[in-house]
Amino acid sequence: MPPIVLALGKHPVVERYDLSSLRMITCGAAPLGLDQAIACASRIGCRVKQGYGMTELGGATHLAPETGRDDPESIPAMAGVECRVIDCLTGDDLGPGELGELLVRTPAQMVGYLNNLEATEATIDAEGWVHTGDLVTVDGEGWFRFVDRRKELIKYKANQVAPAELEALLLTHPAVSDCAVVGSPDEEAGEVPKAFVVAQAPVTAEELQGFVAARVAPYKKIRRLEFVDAIPKSPSGKILRRILVERERASIAAPWLAAR
Repeated sequence: MPPIVLALGKHPVVERYDLSSLRMITCGAAPLGLDQAIACASRIGCRVKQGYGMTELGGATHLAPETGRDDPESIPAMAGVECRVIDCLTGDDLGPGELGELLVRTPAQMVGYLNNLEATEATIDAEGWVHTGDLVTVDGEGWFRFVDRRKELIKYKANQVAPAELEALLLTHPAVSDCAVVGSPDEEAGEVPKAFVVAQAPVTAEELQGFVAARVAPYKKIRRLEFVDAIPKSPSGKILRRILVERERASIAAPWLAAR
């Protein structure tokens, strides 16, 4: 999972061990930032690749090969797996390089959610496509780059910001050992990106915000930042954004928010 790849690339304890026999690391559970993958691969001297799947799809549907194209940020679909990328608003199919929701159809996918027809119909359409809720782009060779969960996008004014992109960027800063980004309620913008950061060296919020601002479009800038001792995560290593979102909303006691 990404936190382990991050630790292998940054944690000093790695230097105590001989990992020369390690040939391959496969990462899943959440999107892995390119810089994290490169840092881990170069430090340990092995190939880092990603895998993707869902319980609803019967397991893995996308997996990078062990030889050939070495692209830790992208993965192709496995044999027998059909994929589409659609516009989240119109449902139209998108072309290479365009960001949209991934739809998958495979013989291994579920029939539906047990005793929950409403949830089943919201996930599987009439043609049998499973709407994954994951945002991706696909290139001309059919390799998919996973950006983030659709429901976790931050809506800053008229723009959509992917938390995983900002997290991957923050993790390239030498003072950051872990982080998470969520939408923080804002009266003017609706939401603004806020980062929760675990620091491993002295650093200021202003320094980290400037670091990100110099590398992203203006609407993606981190507007708020808070230092924490740890990032809440599930046993599989996924960031529990819901906990951070609820905490953030509770901390902002504003009449306009209560009325929403």
